[in-house]
Amino acid sequence: MLHQMLFGSKVVKDIDITRHLLKYAPQYLEPNARPVSAIAPGVLGTTGIETAEIIKGIVENVKPKLLIVIDSLASKSIERISSTIQVSDTGITPGAGVGNQRAEISKDALGIPVIAIGIPTVVEAAVIANDCLDLFIEKLQKEAKSNDYLNQLKDEDNYEEIKEALLPGGYNFIVTPKEIDELILNMSSIVARGINMSLS
Repeated sequence: MLHQMLFGSKVVKDIDITRHLLKYAPQYLEPNARPVSAIAPGVLGTTGIETAEIIKGIVENVKPKLLIVIDSLASKSIERISSTIQVSDTGITPGAGVGNQRAEISKDALGIPVIAIGIPTVVEAAVIANDCLDLFIEKLQKEAKSNDYLNQLKDEDNYEEIKEALLPGGYNFIVTPKEIDELILNMSSIVARGINMSLS
């Protein structure tokens, strides 16, 4: 999933980095400019180092007042793919959305406030199957083919049952839209501009 590695790094490329300029060329900055630094640490499979370990080392040396963490998310709805931006102050646990949970990056773990920004970019096959089942039932209901069983099925969340049916055969794929590169480019630009505006 190449896009998951690219989302954060694409945002970082568009952020106005000022920490070094405040030290070496302050004349090029606004009088009240804030020191802003950024890093795209990569994923454990590439670096061999937990992202939380890298960030902890940076926090201990740089001593920032705030940490903003950016990550791709797994969605529980196909409608949310690259159409929502999740912002929270509770931190993030990389890989948790795809069952590959890593060390959390949070205020509890690092001792400074952590803002997590995430964009849903993938869904599990079970999510797609569950959403498709709901759409199929709605279609049947509109065509007056509804019955009590369909109404009950529509009201239930069948995700867990569908996931259990797919897992033994290894069919619970992680799926992303075919136009994901363009979506990531657009969303990373939006997130970067938002960060720049909030820190300027």
